[in-house]
Amino acid sequence: MTSSTKRGIKLDQQKIVLLLFIVIFTGFSVLLPGFLSVGNIVAMLRSISVLGILGFGMAIVVIGRGIDLSLVALMAVPTALVMTLAQVGFSVPEAMILGLLFAAAIGLLNGIFVAYAEIPALFVTLATGLGLAGLGQVGILQADMVPWPHELDSLLWLGGVDIAGMPSSIVILVVVAVCAWLFLNRTKIGLFIYAIGDNPMGARTSGMPVRPIIVLQYVLAALIAVLAGFVMASSNGLMDTRIYNLSLIYDVILVVVLGGVGLSGGRGGVFSVVVGTLLVGTIINGMTILNLTLDVQNLLKGVVLLVAIALDSVLNPRNEETAQQGDI
Repeated sequence: MTSSTKRGIKLDQQKIVLLLFIVIFTGFSVLLPGFLSVGNIVAMLRSISVLGILGFGMAIVVIGRGIDLSLVALMAVPTALVMTLAQVGFSVPEAMILGLLFAAAIGLLNGIFVAYAEIPALFVTLATGLGLAGLGQVGILQADMVPWPHELDSLLWLGGVDIAGMPSSIVILVVVAVCAWLFLNRTKIGLFIYAIGDNPMGARTSGMPVRPIIVLQYVLAALIAVLAGFVMASSNGLMDTRIYNLSLIYDVILVVVLGGVGLSGGRGGVFSVVVGTLLVGTIINGMTILNLTLDVQNLLKGVVLLVAIALDSVLNPRNEETAQQGDI
């Protein structure tokens, strides 16, 4: 057998997940009444867009050998803050700048603790996510559910309108995907992120600014999360900050890991997030049509996530010589 033939039949995790998506989507189309209806497809596309945008933010961090459990809080609270500020008289530019600065500050805090204090990202982002959610619910916001203010109607194009029959949120998802691909594959910083994730000690030895780049990863993830928040809020007509208490963050991790972004760092990319989003979004939609309870859905997603993490550990084994956070 020639090498070209071997290459032709080789299946990596991304191709396997893409095939699974095609099989499951086809099966749901045949077996589930209403799955292919226009209303259901539009609803699925809207939910997939938010999930995918958050997935791109998470992927930037995970490729650099981190994780960000505060993304959903960063999506909800700064977005709700902007909406609240617009309601009480701030201009749109003023409210947007304050909200983005607030989110960037949380991302900066995450990055500094991870890169300079060398605290594991899991604990840092869990703590900031909990703190941010609490601050939103009992501090800076007037209510858990913040309605979309008419003062921000100029931003409805982010997710609240249709373009040629397609939700505008899908267009935003495509734009974010293209920008993320260009950043990770066509910029020096993006290539540095891959190098840091693959071998942080080697990256540091070669002269890369490892710590500032790690901080940048978390700031970018925070800003992407705010964009996802505006897509969700403009689509739904409100922002429910209690979403932090749901399982969305685990869905985001499932998208990233299932798609092939290795938790050991330095692996995967935009296509990984795309195929992971398609598969996870389709499964969630199918379970909703089947009227499975939330507890059953979470159980099934938990099993899938566990299998995905186990598969990741086999396909992308962590190099223990460079696994210690203190190496960077």
